[in-house]
Amino acid sequence: MMKKIYGVIVVIAAFLAFAFYQASRPKTQSASGQNQTAVKKQVKVGILQLVTHPALDQIHRGVVAGLKEEGFKSGKNLKIDYQNAQGDQSNLQTMSSKFNDENDDLTVGIATPAAQALAKAANGKTPVILAGITDPVGGRLVKSNQRPGGNITGTSGESPLSQQLNIIKQIVPSAKKLGIIYTTSDHGGTYNAKKMQRLAQKAGYQVKMYTISSTNDMQTIAGQMVNSVQAVYAPQDNGVASAMKTLADVANKAGVPVIPAADTMVKDGGLATLAVSQYQLGRQSGIMAGKVLKGKKTSNYPIAFVDKGFISVNTGEAKTLGIKLPASLLKQAKKNGEVFK
Repeated sequence: MMKKIYGVIVVIAAFLAFAFYQASRPKTQSASGQNQTAVKKQVKVGILQLVTHPALDQIHRGVVAGLKEEGFKSGKNLKIDYQNAQGDQSNLQTMSSKFNDENDDLTVGIATPAAQALAKAANGKTPVILAGITDPVGGRLVKSNQRPGGNITGTSGESPLSQQLNIIKQIVPSAKKLGIIYTTSDHGGTYNAKKMQRLAQKAGYQVKMYTISSTNDMQTIAGQMVNSVQAVYAPQDNGVASAMKTLADVANKAGVPVIPAADTMVKDGGLATLAVSQYQLGRQSGIMAGKVLKGKKTSNYPIAFVDKGFISVNTGEAKTLGIKLPASLLKQAKKNGEVFK
């Protein structure tokens, strides 16, 4: 009899202990509003950025913010190892190997070359999150945007090229010769430049393509270009973005407007654009990284796109070039976009 009573007491005690444990577990809200168990364990995330320039820096800030939204806070349950290769391919390989050797829980690649280096080092094992990669499939990072199929997913930062071409038509309606400049080693830049070439040719422009192998070439190549065209398109290209101030300076002296892909490039001397927020691309990547750290599988986690753009104009550049910006563009920029002076 005493054994039976003792057994009942043990069962009740175990049940009460379990109930107390469940009630005391901290909870957090997911993006969908459902309660999830808060992440207690310390995780380590490696962030690899190709080079320093404003667009990529915005993506980096967005990644950190997105991770925080998912409950991963630096200094608490998250350790971030941020590395910047400063455009050096050998640095990309060394830094990627470092993340792998130190068994980081997840890595984030900002710009295609960084993502490719991380993918190679991870060898199909450690999750890799893409942050604003223009062409994940063409860059051989995923099998398809809908079903990546491996240890890699993230966000794509393809530019709204048709809308940007329309900006050129509105600002420089008389232009017939369009110059496009890109970096030969930048997969995303090459992809965007050639796609814009096809669109512009179809729209009736005579398109002249110019390439740089590094930022050191910009002064010379830009000088050749502005003597042969009436407007310049600068795609979302890391080399071109890094040398945007040089490009703008050369173009200004020739009186040729530069319509770039990103708002940060407008700030650095471009005239105007319709841009996708680089910060929001990074934020979405950070959110995706957080969900993967919580157990979501990368293989069937679709690549995300940030489609909504905004108008960005540089009134100081317009004044320098003697160009009157369309009133509709200025109105949109003042209401929902950005105006640089």
